[in-house]
Amino acid sequence: MHMSNEKKQKTVFVTGVAGFLGSHLADRFLKEGYIVKGCDNLLGGYMDNVPEGVEFYELDLTDFDKTREVTKGADIIYHTAATAYEGLSVFSPQIVSKHIIQASISVMTAAIANDVKRFIYCSSMARYGTQQVPFTEDMSPKPQDPYGIGKVAGEDMLKNLAHVHGLEYVIAVPHNIIGPRQKYDDPYRNVASIMINRMLQGNQPIIYGDGEQKRCFSFVGDDVEPLFRLATAPLSGEIINIGPDEEFVSINRLAEVLADLLDFKLDPIRMAGRPQEVRLANCSADKARKLLDYKTTYTLEQGLQETIEYIKNRGAKPFEYHLELEIVTDKTPKTWKDKLM
Repeated sequence: MHMSNEKKQKTVFVTGVAGFLGSHLADRFLKEGYIVKGCDNLLGGYMDNVPEGVEFYELDLTDFDKTREVTKGADIIYHTAATAYEGLSVFSPQIVSKHIIQASISVMTAAIANDVKRFIYCSSMARYGTQQVPFTEDMSPKPQDPYGIGKVAGEDMLKNLAHVHGLEYVIAVPHNIIGPRQKYDDPYRNVASIMINRMLQGNQPIIYGDGEQKRCFSFVGDDVEPLFRLATAPLSGEIINIGPDEEFVSINRLAEVLADLLDFKLDPIRMAGRPQEVRLANCSADKARKLLDYKTTYTLEQGLQETIEYIKNRGAKPFEYHLELEIVTDKTPKTWKDKLM
């Protein structure tokens, strides 16, 4: 695909560029000849995720002055940075909300102050809460944990500010992404990567509740393409789910598939269910198919195999309890409270 000189000179700024999704997006824009800048506070990413060619800033987005400074000259901002911790947000709402609500408002404000033309906000399936599945974009948000509440607050702030100040924006809703570069030594999130990291160390996966919670897992490469198209798509003010809706699987089934792929004798450790966890969560991909030519090219097994290869190559690692539990009660999962991973 060839681009005009004008497009080649465009600058895209990616928040969370050392993270899983942000680093893959940066790669995609570099490949198309964009100038790519980005920032990360390295709370949930790896420094070696940052692609060569990115102008990188280590930065906490809650520092507004610095955020405004580094985003100067950007034509498009992709806000992928997030403390994406649904379960943990019930027990550490302060730190999760700070890096969801305050950070999002900081980067939106900087975008408008710097006359950025377009803003892509990565929201979360947590916006939907418990509703009829599959979730469609016309549903009213009903978030049921602090993380989801924070994501919806960011959406509402963006709609408000964009309307007043004329900022083009799209709210993208990627969900349950798997693949290379995902943080797999994080005990609080990324169920597939946690299970793989444990199995590679000879440990049984941990399953909360009865394991019949169901999700659709999305290979990162399949999400990057429609997200990339949002840079130039003639859409503004849209909410679009990004990810597959074909393979709706239980957490029990996920563990079985991984055990098959790893030739691992499965006997999961069962723990009490986690408060506020949504039981059935999958999003319709119809709107993304229609507007962004979204296609699923990876099956669940293929996506998991790529994730396994990445973790094997990088090396299984002990889990790092890098975020503090702010509320410790009898409802706090023992896996976190007693550092059982």
